[in-house]
Amino acid sequence: MRTSRWLVVTYAVIILLGLLIALPNVLPQSVLQRLPAWLPHEQVSLGLDLRGGSHLVLEVDEADLTKERLQSLLQDARRVLREKGIQPKAVVRSQNQIVVTLADASQSDAAVTELKTLANPISTGLSAGQADLDVTANGATITVGFSRAGIAANVDNAVQQSLEVIRQRVDQVGVSEPTIQRIGANRVLVQLPGAQDPSRLRELLGSTAKMSFHMLAPNNAPGPGVTILKDDEGNSYPVLDRVEISGDRLSDARVSFDPNTREPIVSFRFDSAGATRFAEITRQNVGNPFAIVLDNKVLSAPVIREPITGGSGQISGSFSADSATTLAAMLRAGALPAKLTVIEERTVGADLGADAIKMGIYSGLVGFALVALFIFVLYGTWGILANIALLIHTILTFSALTLVGATLTLPGIAGVVLGIGLAVDANVLINERIREETRKGKGAFAAIDTGFNRAYSTIIDGNMTALIAAAILFFFGSGPVRGFAVTMALGLIISMFTSVAFVRVAMIEITRRRKFKVLNIRPLIPFSPYDKHIEFMKARFFGVTVSALLSIASVVLFIHPGLNYGVDFRGGIQMAVKTQGAADLAKFREGLDSLGLGEITLQSFGDKNSILVRAQRQEGGEEAQTAAVTKLKAEVAKIDPTATVEGTDVIGPKVSGELAWAGILSVVIASFAMLIYIWVRFEWPFAVGAIVTLVLDVTKAIGFFAITGLDFNLTAIAAILTLVGYSVNDKVVVYDRMRENMRLYKSMPLREIIDKSINETLARSLYTNATAFLALVPMAIWGGSAVSSFAIPMVFGILVAGASSIFIAAPILLFLGDWRRRHAKAAPATDEAVEIIPPEEGRPRKSAS
Repeated sequence: MRTSRWLVVTYAVIILLGLLIALPNVLPQSVLQRLPAWLPHEQVSLGLDLRGGSHLVLEVDEADLTKERLQSLLQDARRVLREKGIQPKAVVRSQNQIVVTLADASQSDAAVTELKTLANPISTGLSAGQADLDVTANGATITVGFSRAGIAANVDNAVQQSLEVIRQRVDQVGVSEPTIQRIGANRVLVQLPGAQDPSRLRELLGSTAKMSFHMLAPNNAPGPGVTILKDDEGNSYPVLDRVEISGDRLSDARVSFDPNTREPIVSFRFDSAGATRFAEITRQNVGNPFAIVLDNKVLSAPVIREPITGGSGQISGSFSADSATTLAAMLRAGALPAKLTVIEERTVGADLGADAIKMGIYSGLVGFALVALFIFVLYGTWGILANIALLIHTILTFSALTLVGATLTLPGIAGVVLGIGLAVDANVLINERIREETRKGKGAFAAIDTGFNRAYSTIIDGNMTALIAAAILFFFGSGPVRGFAVTMALGLIISMFTSVAFVRVAMIEITRRRKFKVLNIRPLIPFSPYDKHIEFMKARFFGVTVSALLSIASVVLFIHPGLNYGVDFRGGIQMAVKTQGAADLAKFREGLDSLGLGEITLQSFGDKNSILVRAQRQEGGEEAQTAAVTKLKAEVAKIDPTATVEGTDVIGPKVSGELAWAGILSVVIASFAMLIYIWVRFEWPFAVGAIVTLVLDVTKAIGFFAITGLDFNLTAIAAILTLVGYSVNDKVVVYDRMRENMRLYKSMPLREIIDKSINETLARSLYTNATAFLALVPMAIWGGSAVSSFAIPMVFGILVAGASSIFIAAPILLFLGDWRRRHAKAAPATDEAVEIIPPEEGRPRKSAS
């Protein structure tokens, strides 16, 4: 039995390239800079939870955008009608429409024709070529409004413009390596590493920065065409709606200091057309006050003392140096086309990021070492080959992450660690199959060939179920959860090369060179669970009853006391605080409750120095959330001057509702996808058994969250979905052996076949559950709060999944098989087709075709 030399060379090249691509990730920057230019220099990007920074999701305010566009449309409608000599009684905005009332109904057709000229064709999407306005007439009344497709086109254009304006604003304040991208139809994601002041970011990115200059109403008299606006100090001003000059005419804005008061001011300059218009306005209104308005707030309202002909001016007020710099940056970058609402904000301190990296690396290395040691104990010298494959798997995973430009997060590290556990699963299957063939008396090469061939379909089925879970996590997840899905999927795909293809070639070469006649894979410590004849099905009623009772108890716990929902699902403010000494929860609770921010909960996490502060969503807009965060930080510093805020999350109700719905939907879709896959690959009794068991496993996991009080957040959803994939993976291996034995022993009763199959796969089940358990235990203990909602439930879930494969999935299959047998007895037996599940009588069953 020989292996193609070209195949060996190809594998060697793949491994060498993977090593070179992954190498920059472990080299310090000083060494990396000295490497030759032809060598790879790219490193895996670290997520904000590992390097610190701020993450904001902003949403275009559709209602505000439509209101702005309708205001412009109102002026345009008046203009076109006036130019054509059509006299309207009134042109007013009513909700989301412009209503034109004509003095002469006979001019209706002409008015509709002219108003339709205001429409613009939609340039993209399924509605391309259609007009963005709907114009309808009813006698002398004409309504003009944006069509649904027109509103969508307006939002799309606003998002595109907002991306550029945000990019310019971020560049103006000098943030390095920002991530600014569109997500969905109306949202923009902004990630700024190292930027730790969320209030300043909100001001920078959430303000439209529409600046305009208006005259004040004569004698401060309110009336038609006058809007009362306020300044920061609460003073009211009757501002004429007519814009004398807009901020679009600004060519520059800089921070300077008043020579008398030394307070920061913002100096601005108009372009040539703006300077001419500004000179004309000031010349005509000497002695009258005018208002500088930014986003419907009066910045200042000075009196014009003399004509200003130089094309420049200044804005003074109660600015700090930072706020003046931010305002100048916004004015230079230009106004956003629509209001952007911050619907999600997450801030991670650099210190917390550094700790996360340290914990992630340490727990990952310990997990790898435990798995490697376990494999070595199980398979002796052949375990060294499996561990080399495992090391290559880890290296290739990081090289793949580098190539695809993925961002590594702390849940992503958990994905790598879990991938190591699942990669070992394939090695265990192969080695156990080879052992089995050797015990049957086969020679070395025959045992290798048969062992790999019989393990291959099981490995494919197991990996496909886990990949289904990873794909749904990626599709429905966001941020770090997607990072976990990517690393897990890459690990599963790469394991098909390292654990199957590479190990097969290596085993054949070693066997050929050492001239082995028989392949003995011996453990270091004698342990033989192979020749057992345990009658598991005798305990089927007990197993199903206990499982059902535990699941019912879990449902009761879900109802009361319920889950400890994280800020991801219920919205509000969450703040991670670390103190130098042990945190005094009572003192913190007393001080924070006095702020009047509604319900505030405190929770210890990780160690006695770390607490999690949660506050409910505040009444009001984004300014209210920013003010609440500022109050919380100030009070924390007052209660304990040694305390530091290491991370802040602010989640809006819209996002939390979407995340909750996406989480539920993803679990349901994953379950149905696996039901269909198992139904296709096996038969419906297998699929039903797997799904019923899956429901019981998931309810127990939910009960585990309820009884432990762990945060139920996005990471918890990732744990549930991964558990779904792992649980079905475990069932697939047992089912695969049952299917194989049903074909081999057609005269054997179904109960005996099931017991025989479980006994034959018992070693594999014990070993793979042990490897996944060992991979995740260090992360559950030392991984920190960021992955505790994943690693701890997964450790519990692995134990539950292993037990349920034997005591729940198998009995359900037996019940369904017996039902089919009884059902078949009642039907006429006239067909030649043989059932896959044999009858207990010992002869193939017939059925009508």
